[in-house]
Amino acid sequence: MMAPYFIEILARNGDVLHRHKVAQLPIRIGRSYDNDIILDDAHSAASHAVVELDGHNQIILRDLGGKNGTVYKGRRQASVTLDGDTVVRLGHTRLRVRGADFPVAAEIEDTTMHGWEGATPATIGLVLIAVFSCLETWLSDVEPFALIRYLLVLASSLAAGLLWAGVWALANRLFGSHARLGRHLFILGSALAVVGLWRGGSAVLAYAWSAESLTRYGNLVTLAIACGMVFFHLVTIKPHHPRRFAITASVMLLAGAGLLLLTNLQSTGRAADELYMSVLLPPEIRHSDNRSVDQFLANAARLKASADAARSHEVKAGAADSDDEDDSTD
Repeated sequence: MMAPYFIEILARNGDVLHRHKVAQLPIRIGRSYDNDIILDDAHSAASHAVVELDGHNQIILRDLGGKNGTVYKGRRQASVTLDGDTVVRLGHTRLRVRGADFPVAAEIEDTTMHGWEGATPATIGLVLIAVFSCLETWLSDVEPFALIRYLLVLASSLAAGLLWAGVWALANRLFGSHARLGRHLFILGSALAVVGLWRGGSAVLAYAWSAESLTRYGNLVTLAIACGMVFFHLVTIKPHHPRRFAITASVMLLAGAGLLLLTNLQSTGRAADELYMSVLLPPEIRHSDNRSVDQFLANAARLKASADAARSHEVKAGAADSDDEDDSTD
C-alpha cells in the first residue's frame, strides 16, 4: 500500500460517504480534535485507533483500548491487517484504508440515456395514462355519456400517476443522483398502455379462437406487466444492478401469482379468474368452428351428470357423518 493514504467512511451498504487523504503514517483516528481523522460518532473514543506499520512492514489498524473497541467480521480485535478491502467498525462508523496504488475497476458504460429526460417522456407518460383511463371508462361505461364523469376519471388518474411517479422520483433522488420524474411517468404510462393492449388483444383472440385461458388467467399476465414496471423503476434508480432487480421482480411475480391463484381457489373453488369467457364481440371476429345445438346439449348433459354425482356424493357423506354422530351419542 503506497502513500498517500485514503480513509473512506462507508455507509451500511458499502457506499463511500466521505474520503479523507492523509500523506503519511501513522494515522490517528478518534473523536478528539488532535486526531488526523476525526469521527463524528458518539460511540467512538476520543483516541480510538491508529493506522501504522507493524514489525513485518504490514499496515495494520491497532485499537487503542476504547470502550466499544474495533470490530472486524463481527468480532472485536486488538489489531487488524489492512489490504484495501478490509472494512472495520469503530463504534458505529465503518471505514477502510486504501493507498494511492489501489486498483480501480474498469469504467462502466453509461446506459442511463440522459437525453431521454425532462418534459418529453413526462408528456408522453401523462398522455398514455390519460388515454388508458378514458378508454377503460368508455369500454366499461353502460350509462349515457356524461363529460363530467370522464373529466373526474381523467383528473383522478393523472393525480394518481403523478403521485406514483413522484414516490419513485423521490427514491431516485435519495438513492441516485437525479429525480427523473419524467422517466418514471413514462414507465408508468407505458405499463398501462401494455396492460390495455393485452386486455383488448387477449379478449379478441380468446373470442376469435375460443382460447378461454387468455381471459381466465389474464390477471397473471397483468401482474407480470406490473412486476416488469417495478423492475424498470428500480433500474432507473440504480442502473448497474439489473440482475439483482430482475430477481426481485421475479420473486414478486411468483408470490403475487401464488396469492392470486389461492384467492381464486378460496372464493370460487377454481384457479381461473372466471368460470366462463365473458367477452362478447361481433360474430365477424369469430374464426373457430361453431358448435351445433346437439353438441351444446351433450356437453350440458355431461356437466349435469358430473354435478349430480358430486351432489350425491356430498349427500351420502353428510348422511354418514350424521350416522356416526348418532352412534357416538348412543
